[in-house]
Amino acid sequence: MGLAPYGEPKYAQLILDSLIDLKADGSFRLDMSYFDYCTGLTMTNDRFAKLFGQKVRAPDELLTPFHMDIAASIQAVLEEAVLRLTRSLAAQTGARNLCFAGGVALNCVANGKVLRDGRFDSIWIQPASGDAGGAVGAALAAYHQFRQQPRDVVAGDGMSGAFLGPEFSQEVIEQRLRSAGARFDALSENEMIETTAAALADQLAVGWFQGKMEFGPRSLGARSILGDPRSPSMQKNLNLKVKFRESFRPFAPAVAREDVADWFELDGDSPYMLLVAGVRSDRRHMMSTDEQALFGIDKLNVVRSTIPAVTHIDYSARIQTVSADTNPLFHRLLSRFKALTGCPVLVNTSFNVRGEPIVCTPEDAFRCFMGNELDMLVIGNCILRKEQQDPALKRDYSAAFTLD
Repeated sequence: MGLAPYGEPKYAQLILDSLIDLKADGSFRLDMSYFDYCTGLTMTNDRFAKLFGQKVRAPDELLTPFHMDIAASIQAVLEEAVLRLTRSLAAQTGARNLCFAGGVALNCVANGKVLRDGRFDSIWIQPASGDAGGAVGAALAAYHQFRQQPRDVVAGDGMSGAFLGPEFSQEVIEQRLRSAGARFDALSENEMIETTAAALADQLAVGWFQGKMEFGPRSLGARSILGDPRSPSMQKNLNLKVKFRESFRPFAPAVAREDVADWFELDGDSPYMLLVAGVRSDRRHMMSTDEQALFGIDKLNVVRSTIPAVTHIDYSARIQTVSADTNPLFHRLLSRFKALTGCPVLVNTSFNVRGEPIVCTPEDAFRCFMGNELDMLVIGNCILRKEQQDPALKRDYSAAFTLD
């Protein structure tokens, strides 16, 4: 999904002809002779590689135009399948609201197209829409079907913003940080918000660890890495120096719910970062003729809007709306950043590096902070600055993170 905008869907028809039998109502059948995930240890097999005339790319190999075109082609076919399914559902049921779950529901580009397709008034997407989220459905099924419990509709967000994981008191945070050898300043909450907003306005990369951990694969303002979206270099720097991953990978904007329509072509809720919509036209920068002629990853560094770090090459963004009801502290930070800069948007990405899970505990956060090039770490009301930490610890933790 992230690589698709850099390519062209040149292989979409080959996929439809050879790999998938897609019906008008969205039902489909895959030709499993090209795949290996049911009985083997890889997603595709040699026959798949032969069909496209290219061997499987190793993780350390450079991306080529072929890989971009394959990504664009698979994304195009997936979107067509999803739209056929949702249109069929709307026609058959007459329902105006859609609930969406499963791994494909994490494809926020497709989700945005379903919303804009207009068959449904609103879409709700389960925030842990991968395999782990199946536990929620299993528990609900057992509760209603086997326990015979009623299905009560609760006003507001019944999943509490997906903030369902562990949390740590200020006292526990300070004790654990001391035990880990961290050097920090413990501030009041107001001072912590002011200090963090000022650091972000100065374009520092900040680790943000607050309250209950998110349930699901997206960091939503509890275990997040934050940055200034106005910076043209923020996306590349966060990817290469902090996340240790490919530079093209996009980042999401977190925006206060009341400000979303002023910056994006969306006037609704997207609390779980699972909808893509366009950046408003009055926030965009039109590309020059020379910039339009660029190909592939060369397009990455073209400034496309006043918030380039979260603007995809097609002027879209994967949006997270932040409500004062579900995440008041993160909402306060966004509001203070807006007061300082005029921009109510922050880069929000998961607090981890490539190959590592999202941090859960204060020790996890400190280890990750010391192993990459984050400038500041905010845990509870504790502020940790990289330059104040023990250099020996930094060397030890940096050695633990590699690009293998």
